[in-house]
Amino acid sequence: MRVIAGTARSMPLKTIRGMDTRPTTDKIKETLFNILQTDVCGCRFLDLFSGSGAIAIEALSRGAAHAVLVEQNGKAAECIRENLIFTRTADRAEVYRCDVLTALRRLEGQKPFDIIFMDPPYHQELEHQVLASLADSSLADEYTVIVVEASLETDFSWLEGLGYHAYKYRKYKTNQHVFLQKT
Repeated sequence: MRVIAGTARSMPLKTIRGMDTRPTTDKIKETLFNILQTDVCGCRFLDLFSGSGAIAIEALSRGAAHAVLVEQNGKAAECIRENLIFTRTADRAEVYRCDVLTALRRLEGQKPFDIIFMDPPYHQELEHQVLASLADSSLADEYTVIVVEASLETDFSWLEGLGYHAYKYRKYKTNQHVFLQKT
């Protein structure tokens, strides 16, 4: 796994061993950032369930002003810190080592993020919990682009009930990205 573009282009990133994280493949990451490209430069980026930090580091490499990365797994959080230092992006990033809902409570009151990306463990309905928490939060407004990476089987029929509009679905072989905003 590597950084695709920007100031840290082609730099390899570490990941932890085992099945605790599922790194987004380079091809899927490239597709994601092709879609987000006009929104990334100068943005505030929130990466939930960060794993290795590859998504936020890609955003920082492409010009994001600041990123907050949230990861509960201690080994993964340490891996994120090492990747941030290696890619020279640590000065524009914060790492929260806690569960996502705790991090959202700690961040509450800050101005909205421009982009929020989440890649929660599949089949645990964590997308619903996080989006319910963000529905009345200061961390996302109607301009915030929210991207959820989920399995192809994940049901998103409940989005409108929480006040979200899904405006794009990008399906891959085993997973999908759902792009949404508050209505």
